[in-house]
Amino acid sequence: MFESKYSKVLTVILVIVIIAILGLLGFLAYDYYENYIVTKDTSDFVDNFEGDVGDGEITEGDTNTEENNEEANNDGKNPFDLKDASTGNGTTKKQTYKGFGVLGTMEIPATNFKYPVLEKVTKKSIETAVAFLYGTGLNQPGNSVIIGHNYRNGLFFSNNKKLNIGDKIYITDVEGNKMTYTIYNKFETTPEDTSFYQRDTGGKPEITLSTCTDDSKARLIICAKTE
Repeated sequence: MFESKYSKVLTVILVIVIIAILGLLGFLAYDYYENYIVTKDTSDFVDNFEGDVGDGEITEGDTNTEENNEEANNDGKNPFDLKDASTGNGTTKKQTYKGFGVLGTMEIPATNFKYPVLEKVTKKSIETAVAFLYGTGLNQPGNSVIIGHNYRNGLFFSNNKKLNIGDKIYITDVEGNKMTYTIYNKFETTPEDTSFYQRDTGGKPEITLSTCTDDSKARLIICAKTE
């Protein structure tokens, strides 16, 4: 009798373990598939990006403009809160990515990073790609801040921690101009720190990449300048 009950308990435990393993495998498979789709979509967009179409028409960056405007008007201090980061000049028909206006593209060979840079920072936009937060504009004199999530799964800016001084970043703007930036500084700071937004670039274009650290307690900042 005792052996029979013991056998039943072991069977139940074995079934639970098998279900847990199958669930974990299913989760990992879904995560891999999602990462593959996002990476493929963004890479295809970057590979085919040629800048805006100059037909004189104006299109909104996000098809859901009412929701975007509501999000963009939030005045939160955290750079990952919802802010309006639009720099569109309204003179051309903007290219869009999944309904969001695009300011250009970014490529980082060291981390196999290929993403569009969206023109507005909203909850949905930074769940779709990376976005322009502050500055004079891509490939323009001065500093431009670009933010992206760190989901610790390889998407968006998750691999920024692997970047080193000297690594290259390539930015293509809406005019189709492609510029090379070299990383010259990498540091962590508080979520409230914006002191690095405005800095003297000597009249040359610079970019700053901002994302969360893996524990989400700080910000990882990458500074790069043109050669």
